[in-house]
Amino acid sequence: MEKKNRKPNQYTEVAASSQHICISAHKARRVIDQIRGRSYEETLMILELMPYRACYNILKLVYSAAANANHNKGLNETSLIISKAEVNEGTTVKKLKPRARGRSYPIRRSTCHITIVLKDIFVDEQLEIDKRKKLMGDI
Repeated sequence: MEKKNRKPNQYTEVAASSQHICISAHKARRVIDQIRGRSYEETLMILELMPYRACYNILKLVYSAAANANHNKGLNETSLIISKAEVNEGTTVKKLKPRARGRSYPIRRSTCHITIVLKDIFVDEQLEIDKRKKLMGDI
């Protein structure tokens, strides 16, 4: 079985991930599906107005990914879009809740791992134009 190369393109993509967030993967996916493929600024507006608890953690992660893009690659935040956003299930925290007559019931807190990849569309378009110029020059 072949492994897929999940590393982002080193010139145009920047990733940020957060692990062991105390929210179920299903609830986080409900928010992530709304922002996938949108621009950075539009994503911030959507996340600030949505009434879900997962929005705060995802908003912090999007801010972190944009800061990574600005600091590490020097990319402009206005030209960023969310190219990949995925939610995976994490470990389940298991606890016991004491009940009447010495009994106990299990409490299961599910966690999730969220990864967001931002892509700079202007740099990506410039690379495509350069590739086309090379191909046209070779022919």
